[in-house]
This record gives sequence, structure tokens and C-alpha cells, in this order.
Amino acid sequence: MRLFTCIIICLLISSNQFAQSMFTHGRLGVTKEGHYLQFADGKPFFWLGDTGWELFHRLTLTEIKQYLDNRSAKGFTVIQVVTLAEFDGLRKPNQYGELPLKNLDPATPNDKYFTVIDSTIHMARQRNLFVGLLPTWGDKVTKLWGDGPVVFDSINAYTYGKWIGNRYKNEPNIIWILGGDRPAVNDSSDWRPIWRSMAKGIIKATNHQCLITYHPWGGSNSTSQWIHNETWLDINMFQSGHGGGHDVACWDLAKRDFNLIPAKPTLDAEPNYEDHPVNPWPKWDVNNGYYRDYDVRKQCYRSVFAGACGVTYGHHAVWQFMGAREEAINYPDRGWINAMDRPGATQAGYLKKLMESRPMLNRIADNTIILKGQGEKGEHMEAFRSTDNSYAMIYLPVGKTITINTANLPKQITAWWFNPKDASSQKINTTEKKDTMEFTSPTEGTENDWVLVIDDASKNYKAPGKN
Repeated sequence: MRLFTCIIICLLISSNQFAQSMFTHGRLGVTKEGHYLQFADGKPFFWLGDTGWELFHRLTLTEIKQYLDNRSAKGFTVIQVVTLAEFDGLRKPNQYGELPLKNLDPATPNDKYFTVIDSTIHMARQRNLFVGLLPTWGDKVTKLWGDGPVVFDSINAYTYGKWIGNRYKNEPNIIWILGGDRPAVNDSSDWRPIWRSMAKGIIKATNHQCLITYHPWGGSNSTSQWIHNETWLDINMFQSGHGGGHDVACWDLAKRDFNLIPAKPTLDAEPNYEDHPVNPWPKWDVNNGYYRDYDVRKQCYRSVFAGACGVTYGHHAVWQFMGAREEAINYPDRGWINAMDRPGATQAGYLKKLMESRPMLNRIADNTIILKGQGEKGEHMEAFRSTDNSYAMIYLPVGKTITINTANLPKQITAWWFNPKDASSQKINTTEKKDTMEFTSPTEGTENDWVLVIDDASKNYKAPGKN
């Protein structure tokens, strides 16, 4: 125990070298118009998540620090992680021999288990990272499949929610995520009263100073289908997932949620993982190969350009922290330490840089900008513009020649090509606009994706991706 305490102290001291600038802007909340996220002082926030689901359960604090350092350096802003973990998280102890609950009872948490979570939240804050904290994986409420066991009901869900909410009520870098890969309701059962009670407990403990969302299961599922009108739900989530093959229409899911009333932010909290087998659930074998960085880029860019407040990247080895200590789940092709530096993770950070290089809280999806060249599935493009028409962006998953409609663009424009692979940009020209204009990407064909950026020349914006 003394060694464990020393590790915590050393890690917390070492974390003080990191700036705390993001948390000087006040609490994170939803914008007035309801679609995006910003801090209390108005600073915009782009959700760039990473799925570190099994982090508390499978890693030591030294390993957690290594992971957080890596994700912070790549520009991630949210780490999605589970308190009561999916893979036998109630009966298999963490790396310090501790179980999260005494006698599998949510009303009696084990304080020693939660000290790892305390330290992780502190280290994350020092690295300008939010913790997207799931109080439990969904199989502890809604088994359907998985290890379980189901331990929650409406009474102890409130007790546990209030307990964990009180423990972290003063932490500015918590975003609460209920659910955990399960529906809130299906044809035969309704688990919403349990989740409602857990949310009520968190809200009570934090005196309403909290953001709460819900992680659904995969496919075309979104929280908006079951719980959009729940007063405790601040952010919708959908999961385009890994089981639908290439090019699941995440853009349609984002637009569906965007247009709902009351308006709430939405995001794809689990698009296809990098290096995950392509075959449909539940087979998960390697016959059809793996999703690679290009597949990840396509889904991330198209959901964000369709109106999402951000997106969550994931790697198939990282979420499970596959290594020598753990049995591999569903055919990862490398270990988590190697996987942290896969190209898709770095490229996810480029998307954040691109969005932050322009005013991003007044953007609206607008595919009427694309006059010619639109495609389907893998060639489907997404476009958006700012409401004041000061800039527009079009994502081309396949390099080609396109024709754009400039009706909503200013008289004098500056055009750029932004490369999602390496964040480089090429200025095309500054010119008087014509009614329609044709642009050809620097490279063409599959795996040559580009973003066309059109600026109001009078704004003198920096090159895309430069802040």
C-alpha cells in the first residue's frame, strides 16, 4: 500500500508541469442555440474523444500516465472511460487488487478502488483532458449480452449516482456518460427509470453543475430515439459502430439529431475503430480485413461536417488495453502501446485543428454548396458553412473535380486545399467569385481525401489548421 501511495504522489507531482489553461474558462456547457459546446466565458470546445474504456480496470497508474501523455500530445480533449468495467469488472480486480464494489452492491463502493480514478481525473485535468466518465457499463443495468451481472435497480442507481456525483462534484473536467453500449428501452423492457434515477443522483450531488449524455449501442441507434426529451440529457450520442461495414451513413444520423426540438448537441461517440475487423457483429473475424486510418477519417469528417459537436476516435487495441496481461478480444492485430501511435489517432487531431482554425459555433450543414460531383457511400461528400457566410468547407472522401454553388459565399473569396493525412494546406487563389466554380483536388482517387475551404477574403483567416 505504501508503494501504491508513493506512485500516486509522484505522478501527481509530475503532472504539475502541464498547463491548466482550458479550465480557466469556467464550466463547460451547451451553447445558447443548443447545438455545440462552449465554456462559461464563451470559448468554443471541440469534443475529440478517445475510447479508453478499460483504463481504470486494466492499467497501473504509471501506464495511465503514459496513455494520457500520448492522448494529450495528439490533441484529444475527452477520454471515455468506465468505472464499473465491461469485462468482468465487478469480479476481476484492478491492477492493485481492488474490486469496485463490496459484495457486488452499488450501495457500498470500495474507496480503495476509486483512488485510481481520483488520480486519473487529476492527471487528466493537468493535461487539459476531460474524462467522459461512465459510472457503469450498460450490462450492469441491461445485460442482453456480456458479463454483467445486473446489479442496479431504480433505488440503488440513485444511491450510487449520488455517491459518485458527490465524490467528483468539484472536478471541472468530468462529463458524465450513462449507458454503455446498451439501449435504454427495447420492445420488451424499459430501463429508463434506472438511468433516470442514476442521473437524478448525480444532479442532486453536483447541484446541477454537470453535463450528462448517454452512450448507446451500435448501428443506426441514437439516444434521440429513446431519451431525447429526458430533462437530464444534455448531449445526444449515436454510435455508427464497426458492425455495419464501410461507410455507415453517420452524416444522416448527425443531421437527424441536429434537427430535433429541443435542440441538443450530438456526436458519433463510436465510429469504426482503427484496426478493427470489418466483418459484421457478432462474428468479428478478419476475413474482410480491418478498418484503417482512411476509414476512420471518412467517418469522423463526415459526421462533424454534418453538424456534430465533435467526434470520438477509437482504436481496437487501445480501448481494451490489449497486452501481455490480457486475453485479446475480437482479433486486435497489435498491442495497445504500439497502437497509440497509429496514423488515425494523429489524424484525428488534425480534424480538431481544422475546426478550431475558423469560428466553429455558427456552422450549419449545407450540401447545396455541392453542385456537381456528389457521390454515394464511400464517395459521399459533406459540406457546411458559417451562418454569416464567412467561410465554408467541403470534405471529399475521394479526390476529384467538383463544382460548387457560390450563392451563399461572399463576393471575394480565398480558396484552400487542406490535407487530412498530414494537416498541410495549399492556397489555391483569392478571386472574385463566379456563380459556379470548379475545383480539382491536388491528388485524385480512393484514399486521397481532401477538404476544400472557401473563405471570405476580407477575413484574412490563417491557413486551415493553423491557429
